[in-house]
Amino acid sequence: MIKPVSPIYMNVKGRLLDLSTPQVMGILNVTPDSFYSDSRMQTEKDIADRAQQIIDEGASIIDIGAYSSRANAEHISAEEEMNRLRAGLEILNRNHPDAVISVDTFRAEVAEQCVKEYGVAMINDISAGEMDNRMFATVAELGVPYIMMHMQGTPQNMQNEPHYDNLMKEVFLYFATKVQQLRDLGVKDIILDPGFGFGKTLEHNYELMAHLDEFSVFELPLLVGVSRKSMIYKLLGGTPQDSLNGTTVLDTVALMKGAHILRVHDVREAVEAVRMTEKIKHYSYSI
Repeated sequence: MIKPVSPIYMNVKGRLLDLSTPQVMGILNVTPDSFYSDSRMQTEKDIADRAQQIIDEGASIIDIGAYSSRANAEHISAEEEMNRLRAGLEILNRNHPDAVISVDTFRAEVAEQCVKEYGVAMINDISAGEMDNRMFATVAELGVPYIMMHMQGTPQNMQNEPHYDNLMKEVFLYFATKVQQLRDLGVKDIILDPGFGFGKTLEHNYELMAHLDEFSVFELPLLVGVSRKSMIYKLLGGTPQDSLNGTTVLDTVALMKGAHILRVHDVREAVEAVRMTEKIKHYSYSI
């Protein structure tokens, strides 16, 4: 039987975001080279239309990113990353001033500018401070929620034969160490992302999903991002464009195993998955 979820909240710009009902985070890429080509937004109209779509389809968070983290991605400067983000954030603030915005960056200086200049509500760091040793102190100073992801290596080399002696033990120790470092600095709102597809083989990804419920030991919100990733189409065949059904299947499994936030390209389908799994959980609790 599914265990009832204890109330879990995140302080977002002075408001409590209730995660006992899972939330959906819509992806807004302002990159020319994201792995899923349909998600690349370049013009002002593209960005505005995508942001409106994310909100209309029911997401509670918009995650904006300007640095492609796909395997073998081009490395761009902090200045170029910030220039791309600035264009997107100006549109978001103009059109959706009350929206909860997350910035997907591993750079402390970019995170700081986004929060201080554009009021970004949270930081989503694929490297958990590994690619910028100033990130943890910056997050502590800014006082915003921090999503930290597990990754072996960097986006440029993470898929070069990833290896673990014990996947779950190594991922858990990684998070345990970093959570303690953040707590020592006074960071209050920490969200864990197991990092599907980041320094992991196909088998690693499915092992991680099978044991996802074990992350509850941390008593922290859990974010899952499997949207249109290679763990779907390398198993089933096809491309990211063919992987919506597989995404929804994995999102549903993740929700049943305790995910609090789904990071997705396809918001409407994820919102529907949340509604349906919540209905099932309601009856599971009442048995």
